[in-house]
Amino acid sequence: MILAATGAAQQPAKKPFQAQATSTIEYRVDKDEEIVETTSIVWQVTGTDIPGRPKNERLVLRTTAKEKQVLGEIGTDATVTVEAWPMGADLHSKPLYSVTQTGLEAHTLENALLEFARQTEEVEWWSVHQLGTGRHLFDTYVPPVNFSTSREFFISRYGALDVPPDDAIDARLNEPHIVAVVVYASTEKVIREAMITADDVNRAKELRSYFDTRRTLTLRESPLLPPVLRLRFLSNDKVEKETLVEVPITKDDLDLAAAKVPAGLHVKAWKR
Repeated sequence: MILAATGAAQQPAKKPFQAQATSTIEYRVDKDEEIVETTSIVWQVTGTDIPGRPKNERLVLRTTAKEKQVLGEIGTDATVTVEAWPMGADLHSKPLYSVTQTGLEAHTLENALLEFARQTEEVEWWSVHQLGTGRHLFDTYVPPVNFSTSREFFISRYGALDVPPDDAIDARLNEPHIVAVVVYASTEKVIREAMITADDVNRAKELRSYFDTRRTLTLRESPLLPPVLRLRFLSNDKVEKETLVEVPITKDDLDLAAAKVPAGLHVKAWKR
């Protein structure tokens, strides 16, 4: 009689392990400034079926958040580091990857992504990385919108909006007519990016401003029509003005030809 080995029996034996890390807080006064520095360390074990990793593998994550704050002042100096090891690996060995971003915290999304909260001053924004590899996928200045492109199965997709700063590393993003970049992504890759531009440079500057304009991104769904990403720009002026851009999603892609865009604005495909 021949017995087939079970999946569990084929897995290499995992050795017991123990690790510890110290969280700290320090308070001091320097030239009449009250300064608080903290280091917080959190351990986490992921689920299985992480995109890009063996099907039954789990990861051990160590998240280290460091923050230096001058009490009474706006803003903070903060970084977050996420290190990952395959479950059962020696946690004193080199990690599978290590990602450090400025920001306050990081957490997992759908057991597939890492989301870093990057706000250290007044502007909220996020960076999203692959959980399995640590590779950067996209930045967004609105909370990413998660949805499915199928009503039968959950096929995870994300909508996001990147509003580049005036001194963006990619010089192409510093062109004065640029407003923002709409991002459409899976948990494994960015599927499509679309550039929003304005004919009027002053209008582009206002819509792009972190302080003069608020932005929201939502998904409109209906039983008979494709889903639509709805992007609203809301002015902070005394008389509130709204600019609405709608981009349908068809055949797992942004349908830019069917996008609804106000006069003077344009949406076109763009690639980094």
